[in-house]
Amino acid sequence: MILYHGSYTEISSPKIIVQERGRDFGFGFYTTTVKNQAERWAVRTARLRSRITGKSENAVVNIYDFVKENIKLLNTKSFSEPGLEWLELVIKCRSDLTYKHNYDIVSGKIANDNVGETIEYVLAGIMRKEDAVERLKFEKINNQICFCTEKSLKYLVFKESYAIHDIKLGDF
Repeated sequence: MILYHGSYTEISSPKIIVQERGRDFGFGFYTTTVKNQAERWAVRTARLRSRITGKSENAVVNIYDFVKENIKLLNTKSFSEPGLEWLELVIKCRSDLTYKHNYDIVSGKIANDNVGETIEYVLAGIMRKEDAVERLKFEKINNQICFCTEKSLKYLVFKESYAIHDIKLGDF
């Protein structure tokens, strides 16, 4: 299975990324099967990095191969749709930086800006989880695959990367 990761640099040796804010499935190395989504991530990451460094950064899409048969060797969780269990995991991972699940890989829908807003409503007590799940059924949500452990990263094989050139604000 081909997977993509958007960045501002080539990443031939993926690592678990720990940040100061929670991520949907916890800390890990996030990929997607959607090439265009990875390109948008790359552009966004390059722009954010440019603001920090004060210099122009590249938008780079990294391409990896993951042999599906290796999934049997790992503890995985897959969410085909945003449901109550998915929402509860996203809430735990986003709101508690010390929370650690026991999965090597978690795959499922990405909590984009609209989904993030719904999650904030749940966290603030404005919306019930069940109502949030109903609301999310109408969102077009792309996928993400999070490699959460060093063990899982051993099965992710770097193939190549490419830079996105001539980025225009309206392109992504």
